[in-house]
Amino acid sequence: MNIKLGRSGNPVPARKGLSVHRKNLYMATWEGVPSTIFQVLLQGQFLTGFLLYLGATSGQIGFVLAITTLANIGQIAVAFFIQKLPSRKWALVTFIGLHRVLWISTGLIPLLLPQSYWVAAFILLYSVAAFFGTAGGVLWSSVIGDLVPARVRGRYFGIRNTLLNALGSLAMFGGGILLDRYPGGHGFLILYIVVWVFALSNVVIFFFYPDVEFEKSEENRFWPMFKKPLNDAGFMRSTLFLAAWLLLQNLVIPLYSYVMLELLDINYKTLSLLNVTQTVCMMAGFYFWGNLNARHSNKKLLFWTLPVIALSSLTWGLLSALPMLAVLLAAHMIYGIGIGGFNQLAFNYMIGDTPKKERPMYMAVYSSLTGLAAFFGPLVGGQIYEWIKDWPHWTQVYGMQLVVGGFMIVLMAAVGRRVLLRER
Repeated sequence: MNIKLGRSGNPVPARKGLSVHRKNLYMATWEGVPSTIFQVLLQGQFLTGFLLYLGATSGQIGFVLAITTLANIGQIAVAFFIQKLPSRKWALVTFIGLHRVLWISTGLIPLLLPQSYWVAAFILLYSVAAFFGTAGGVLWSSVIGDLVPARVRGRYFGIRNTLLNALGSLAMFGGGILLDRYPGGHGFLILYIVVWVFALSNVVIFFFYPDVEFEKSEENRFWPMFKKPLNDAGFMRSTLFLAAWLLLQNLVIPLYSYVMLELLDINYKTLSLLNVTQTVCMMAGFYFWGNLNARHSNKKLLFWTLPVIALSSLTWGLLSALPMLAVLLAAHMIYGIGIGGFNQLAFNYMIGDTPKKERPMYMAVYSSLTGLAAFFGPLVGGQIYEWIKDWPHWTQVYGMQLVVGGFMIVLMAAVGRRVLLRER
């Protein structure tokens, strides 16, 4: 048997395999691969396009886009419920599995039901799936917060988000080409077959997730546990401001696909290219904001993502003077840089700037308040588009974006500076 000796003549220990932490990080990254692919192919432009194929109006599309955010209110109950669980793993597998199966089952609606029931059946299935998705989201956030060591958290999520968004860009582009080549029901049938494969693969991978030890809250009753984040004045001020911001933002941004598909008559391939460009800029945003995060606080950087997001809405006004595709490309690039930072910093704020033992309830309160605001955003936005459908064409194409972008700037300057910058 050969034994390797060091310079001192002492044996050098043989290299062991990957550490437990590193194996867990690899597992969490690989789990994101099928999850990203199937969710990209069921969200955004594909969700809007499928709803238009089913016969949904702009108001119904706005309602569907808002359902997942409204379901976030249920996170408060889930945050209390998981404190009673002996193990988070199998509850996570159960809720994630139900969410995936119900969501991908929406693709069966045109095959099984008369056309008059298509939209109603989609809304019902999608709503129930959103509830299970909310429960699974709380559990996953709780697990991943314990799974990823704090010292590598920023770097890990930056790398993970970059890789998965690159993969999502390829899936988005491929899905757009598919729907352009096979328009209507044929294209969506093929799309859903692909989605079924990746969604079920995602559920299988969760069976191999580690059952991480859970540090539970010191409270065992609901009301005292619920009051802890409510009594945290700094946390509540930040949360209420961000909820107001998301209400404004979601009046227009979730409906971009509707405007481009229905009002600007852009094909799926072009729309996919715009969204891929946005995703690439999000990836650049992860790197940019992640580096700044090493020197500045989450809340301070959150504030500086806001003018970038507002600028993306205001950029739509250039459609009055410049070529359409150039303006849309610029708007998507700016939004990608802004929203990439916003999402990553908001997540880091929730799992890094909140008490570990009370983190599930903190996250639930944040998600519920911001989710309620984000619910009314696309709902009201979709209704406004119905109200102004007889107005001049420019008011529907970029008028809404200009008005909302202006209000964003006012809210940021009047309230955001006090809440996110001056507060200690």
